[in-house]
Amino acid sequence: MLVEDSESLATSISEYLVMEGFDVSVEGNGAVAEKRILAENPDLVILDLMLPGKDGISICRDIRPHYKGFVIMFTAKEEEVDQVVGLEIGADDYLIKPVRPRILLAKVRAFLRREEHYSPEEDPSSGDDKVFGSLVISSQARFVTLDRTSITLTSMEFDLLNLLCTHPGEVLSRDFIAQRLLGREYDGFDRSTDTGISALRKKLQDNAREPKRIKTIRGKGYVFIPTAW
Repeated sequence: MLVEDSESLATSISEYLVMEGFDVSVEGNGAVAEKRILAENPDLVILDLMLPGKDGISICRDIRPHYKGFVIMFTAKEEEVDQVVGLEIGADDYLIKPVRPRILLAKVRAFLRREEHYSPEEDPSSGDDKVFGSLVISSQARFVTLDRTSITLTSMEFDLLNLLCTHPGEVLSRDFIAQRLLGREYDGFDRSTDTGISALRKKLQDNAREPKRIKTIRGKGYVFIPTAW
């Protein structure tokens, strides 16, 4: 679903994605878009930041407890704070306008490949729950509980946690994570992995200043500690 109030931009993007084989629905009003996303449950949402009815940040924040698909945000603002805020409230990635169709296409394909990568047919461990003390991760159901309480994660957060816990005790570099989850090399500037780690720590009750469950290894990457749960 493409949520964009510029008719000309929405038309050009939707036509391009349709030519590449995707089914695309378009909505220009933010308030209506939120209801449609929850009702239609698209695989991926392309969401503009500035919209009539309701802005993209508010939409993303409000749908996240219920919508598990991917969200790519459009923004005309280049300030880093706007991009990070979008990721922290549940967006999986962002693009700054003017949007280059090929880059958008690459991101869409990368996210949908992630979904395929973690499908039951391709993940030999997906039929079994991963249990680390009080933490239970179901790859097949894409469901996480901590101390028997359900934890709501975005698609990116779940995939990141699932990747980390598949390599317990092993330091995973940002480049490895980016290639596995985003389908591209780490460029040294993309903060989506760092933001995802920060969100996981918060939701999984890990101390942000002195994390014991998902640790940062300076200059190396991140490591999931299997005995810390």
